[in-house]
Amino acid sequence: MKGYANPQLLASPRQLADQLASGKKPLVIDLRPPEDFAAGHIPGAVHLDLWGVSLIDTDPAPLAAFMWIIDHLFNLRGVDSSTPVVVYDEQSGIRAARAFWFLEYFGHPEPRMLDGGFNAWVREGLPVTKEAQPPPASTWSGAPQPSTLATWRDVYERLGNPDTVILDTRTDGEYCGTTVRAKRGGAIPGAVHIEWTRNLTPDGEFKPASELRAMYEAAGVTPDKEVVTYCQGGYRAAHAYVALRLLGYPRVRNYTGSWREWGDREGMPIEKKV
Repeated sequence: MKGYANPQLLASPRQLADQLASGKKPLVIDLRPPEDFAAGHIPGAVHLDLWGVSLIDTDPAPLAAFMWIIDHLFNLRGVDSSTPVVVYDEQSGIRAARAFWFLEYFGHPEPRMLDGGFNAWVREGLPVTKEAQPPPASTWSGAPQPSTLATWRDVYERLGNPDTVILDTRTDGEYCGTTVRAKRGGAIPGAVHIEWTRNLTPDGEFKPASELRAMYEAAGVTPDKEVVTYCQGGYRAAHAYVALRLLGYPRVRNYTGSWREWGDREGMPIEKKV
């Protein structure tokens, strides 16, 4: 047992295998690249590659249009409110974490990540197949949960607020401004830096709660504060979102536009660490 406040947000490979053998099977979504899915996947899984489907403008109109696209893609994969959904990639990775965050944003009642991902499934000696069936379409449309998302305005309004921690999940180079992936390099002023990879064990599973809690609290990311996560495009930020949700943090937002939007927006304040 890893001691999470919200252990139901993860499924171990054995738990998922037992669920797939039961009467009420979850919908399993493989977020890996299509060539990896074709080479072998969890039996019954449907494929959804969201890589590159990103948002760089969190103003109301483009945000609404983007979320409509994601909602539609979930419909095409059979997501509905009556069936638990388990998402996975090769490990407890950023592709699956971002899909998990989207599901929570849309208010799905039972989203889960496969802890350790496909690699853990294979290590357990569980079955793999190349067979695939067309997913059942659905007409489910969730109820968006604005408290899970941050726009550039939300972040700007929280600068310097002692009740909010802005969490940068990028690499050291991106955080310091030596690696530039937008018009400008640097960080959001006052941001705390914890790279997303530090959430994981060498096997690609989430670390136990005690290790995650100690790491975050040592950096001042405490559960009494609102936490806004960001990276380059909302993928790594979603991973920190999941880690903090596992720990039971009550107020966590993913700034989905992240540095690609902030660094490109002229006039937004930035901070360079070098």
